[in-house]
Amino acid sequence: MNKHLPGSRPRYADRPEAGKALATELQRYADREDVVVLGLPRGGVPVAYEVAQFLHAPLDVFVVRKLGVPGHEELAMGAIASGGVRVLNEDVVRWYQLSDTTIETVARVEGAELERRERAYRDGRAPEPLKGRVVIIVDDGLATGSSMRAAVQAARDLRPSRIIVAVPVGASETCRALEQVADEVVCAYTPDPFTAVGLWYDDFSQTTDEEVRRLLAASATGSPTKRSA
Repeated sequence: MNKHLPGSRPRYADRPEAGKALATELQRYADREDVVVLGLPRGGVPVAYEVAQFLHAPLDVFVVRKLGVPGHEELAMGAIASGGVRVLNEDVVRWYQLSDTTIETVARVEGAELERRERAYRDGRAPEPLKGRVVIIVDDGLATGSSMRAAVQAARDLRPSRIIVAVPVGASETCRALEQVADEVVCAYTPDPFTAVGLWYDDFSQTTDEEVRRLLAASATGSPTKRSA
């Protein structure tokens, strides 16, 4: 069942609080051996950490990099993601008559950054396998949903049994649109008007690479962690 819960709740204090609230909407997935939680870095990881802790599930990052059209970088011709996955928007590729060489050049640059981030975040740990598992992809919110859509499409190529999109807050129309690509969408709060993700947090300060590393390490070892001041 896809859940979009409208309402007038106050803003979340911060991402960890949002993660705890989101986790309660996912409790039916607790204590299952086939579940893995993926956080979209960077801001999605503190939220995903709380979800993974609540569900007693492993946590990993799923790094997604947009492949921008040269000269129109804001327009995505596709995306690459953790696990060596590449997704192309064939309509954009045809419209702009993008050659294989152009695509490869952009993908090589973005691939180097993706690999850098994965090395920095995981500290040598292997990525969690997704094949045959229930994958819960978490971010700190959904505005346009472009990164989440790319993540879902990329994760699908790794053959999970089910993909759930889960966020603490999101635009209702975006949450509904993602039902077209995900098996389930859980938006814990869909305020109207929505405007922007950061407006629904008291503290929406940027998540650092160090915080991502610390949370992933804590989840891998089962150690409790405290948010950095």
